Amino acid sequence: MSTSVILPVEAEGFIQSLETFTLRELGSARWFRQHEYIEKLNMQAILNAQAMHEEFVKELLVLLGKIPVLVHELILVEVWKQKVFPVLCQLQDFNPKNTFQLYMIHHEATIINLLETILFHKDSCDAADGSLLDLVDYCHRKLTLLASGATGQGADTRSQLDRASFMEELQMQNAALEFEISLKAASVLQYLTDHTDSISVINRMLCTHNMPCVLVQLIDSCPWSRCQEGEVQKHIDGKWQTVPAEDRLKMTKLDGQVWIALYNLLLKEDCQRKYDFNSFNKNQLLKLRAFLTDVLIDQLPNLIELQRFLAHLAVVDSAPPKKELILEQIPEMRSNVIKANSGKWEAIAKHQVKETFSPSDSDLRQQAQRLAQTYSLDVMESLLPERPKCGSCGNEASKRCSRCQGEWYCHRECQVKHWPKHKKACQLIAEASEKTQKDLQIKS
Repeated sequence: MSTSVILPVEAEGFIQSLETFTLRELGSARWFRQHEYIEKLNMQAILNAQAMHEEFVKELLVLLGKIPVLVHELILVEVWKQKVFPVLCQLQDFNPKNTFQLYMIHHEATIINLLETILFHKDSCDAADGSLLDLVDYCHRKLTLLASGATGQGADTRSQLDRASFMEELQMQNAALEFEISLKAASVLQYLTDHTDSISVINRMLCTHNMPCVLVQLIDSCPWSRCQEGEVQKHIDGKWQTVPAEDRLKMTKLDGQVWIALYNLLLKEDCQRKYDFNSFNKNQLLKLRAFLTDVLIDQLPNLIELQRFLAHLAVVDSAPPKKELILEQIPEMRSNVIKANSGKWEAIAKHQVKETFSPSDSDLRQQAQRLAQTYSLDVMESLLPERPKCGSCGNEASKRCSRCQGEWYCHRECQVKHWPKHKKACQLIAEASEKTQKDLQIKS
């Protein structure tokens, strides 16, 4: 693939400059610049992985020791969404002019996506060092919510968004993103179980969080599958797809990742030695036998070993794990963020309303210009796994807004219907793109 976002020398500069921020600094000019860097690094990492080219973004993040910075940023935004965002939405003077001002909501998704891409490789897990414990805790929080159904299913439709007020739209976007982020956390967890041999990380997954039982609940509830109007739909490649009757037993990538994570946690020697196969855990694990059908094992043959292990577990009383004296690390990032900001959530929200969400028209134009530079249309199209969707009805689209080039429609009627919502963003993006082109012409 010839399309690229940044060159290796640019990536090195971006990664070298990555730094940790305080909660109050989210949305500042300096933070926004780093947000742009991470967006570009994420897009380039995906392009490199798709094309199976040299993954220089991953190599540089490992070499420069910046993966812990990404994990800290991930957790910082998670805390902001949980503690500050709800307060922000209740403030009377919170009235952002465009949803793209709330790039913090999307920043968490960008980082988990980048981490998913780079943690496929063992050296990335090794370079994450102590931050893996914080990442394990993060994945546990997301997967627990996913298994309980608290994230919903990201089922917001364009028609729902069209009827929603601005604040409702914001909340719906946040809920849809939370579902997508939780699915990414399942992928990240699988890579951690693949690569880590840290006793502290293994102990955290098995003893502190009892991750095998969480994964059993995920397989039982299968939140990435649903029935809509008599049709079975599965969440594949970031979207809900109707599955033909003949493919309903076909394993999705998400199914495979959860099963592989379970396989690793139950069959690796170090894990078996640490896990407590008490009566509760044993009964939960034995639920898996109902799902280990011949059709499933044909698609993932390694699961026959898991099937044999469960058959053995059903008839044998396992000895309790040996008590060992272990000096282990503990995760600190989230607790440090919460401790530093406890009791200050409203003050931070009010500060951000004033400093971040009340920009002048010139500030808005500048933001739009920078976002237009970050999200190159050619690059974004090369990252899409499917044809664009209509901005109004969600159907497959072939016509693009002629002015901003950033929104797609299937028919003229949909474009006219969506115009009241699209108008302001269209104007800002179009002006920003024109300015960018002029600047490029002057430089050349």
